[in-house]
Amino acid sequence: MDNNNKLPTRKQIRMPEYDYNSNGAYFITVCVKDRKPILSKISVGTTIGRPPDVVLTKYGRVVKDAIHSIETIYPSVHVDNYVIMPNHIHLLLFLYCDDGRAMLVPTVSRVIQQLKGAVTKRIVFPIWQTRFYDHVIRSDNDYREKYLYIDNNLARWAEDEYY
Repeated sequence: MDNNNKLPTRKQIRMPEYDYNSNGAYFITVCVKDRKPILSKISVGTTIGRPPDVVLTKYGRVVKDAIHSIETIYPSVHVDNYVIMPNHIHLLLFLYCDDGRAMLVPTVSRVIQQLKGAVTKRIVFPIWQTRFYDHVIRSDNDYREKYLYIDNNLARWAEDEYY
């Protein structure tokens, strides 16, 4: 920051020239403010054969309801996979318009803004960091990797970068 009291320039996290309301798949991560573990607890199995499980808190249940409402609010958005971790969520979203009509396809930012807003309204105080991470899925292999990442996130919780 210089002496003219200008704010520092934020790092651009979006792909330049990419249309974020075009048909496609997106891997999204949204973190809780200060990474506080308020959404769930990871229950580690008591035996080798019992995999870890997620136990949602009251806030986590609100987040789950909001995720499940995305497709109702936005028929052109499909939540293909998700996980609610203690201090963040991962979503695999598809945005599409396949009926041949000019259906409104929201941007990824709009969907996440609405998700965060719905959760904040229901629990009466904000819990989210301002920004979120997105990754544009570019291939079938990329899709499989992100899908499996979501599925295996519970088992890797202790090694997770958001832990």
